[in-house]
Amino acid sequence: MRSRLVPSLLPTALALILAACAMVPAPEEQSAYEAVVASPLRAQDRAEDAQRLPVEFLRFARARPGMQVLDIWSGGGYTSELLALEVGATGHVWSQNDKPSKRLAERLLTAPQANLEPVIEAYDNPVPPGLPPLDLVTIVMSYHDIAALPVDRGQLDARLYAALKHGGHLVVIDHAARAGSGTSDSPRLHRIDEALVIEEFTRAGFRLEGQSDYLRHPEDPRSVAFFDMKTPSDKFALRFLKS
Repeated sequence: MRSRLVPSLLPTALALILAACAMVPAPEEQSAYEAVVASPLRAQDRAEDAQRLPVEFLRFARARPGMQVLDIWSGGGYTSELLALEVGATGHVWSQNDKPSKRLAERLLTAPQANLEPVIEAYDNPVPPGLPPLDLVTIVMSYHDIAALPVDRGQLDARLYAALKHGGHLVVIDHAARAGSGTSDSPRLHRIDEALVIEEFTRAGFRLEGQSDYLRHPEDPRSVAFFDMKTPSDKFALRFLKS
């Protein structure tokens, strides 16, 4: 007997097939990301790559040459430099912190990048004036820190939404807290509840477009600060769309 799809299920089946295809990178895309990660400018980041999986990050973030990117709470610039190498000379990355970062300054002194620009702005208003409409905003393992500060996250999220062009993406990656814990574990354990992050950015107008398990570690009890663990923490990866 020949199997057939019920007509009413065709759109769902097609969507699942397209989603599965989107998860498999084209060979040229994969090799381009690998070339970025192999750049000699990233020599100081090699030790972190095994846990942070930068090729998978670039693919999940859908980073492309020519993009205009804002990296929130960039710290020492691991993610900012990676993105600057990917967007290339026709793109630009603004690397935001609320105060000067010594590690970022040292990074740029050692490996200058004309398209990587440090900016100092408050976290509830992190978008520098005069920026063009952005293609991508990233918040990598720092939204939990913002949640532990007296920051109006609703205002922050709304400003990020306004700064992105239609079709632009926001990528949030963070250490997972216990389900239902909200921000209660943010100050002490440096974690945040994934469901709360989705709720807050959805409220700001974003649509959750993608989630990835590439940094998941289900063996993590989520009851210890990530820096006190001997094994990698469980992390969620979320990609939001401004439609």
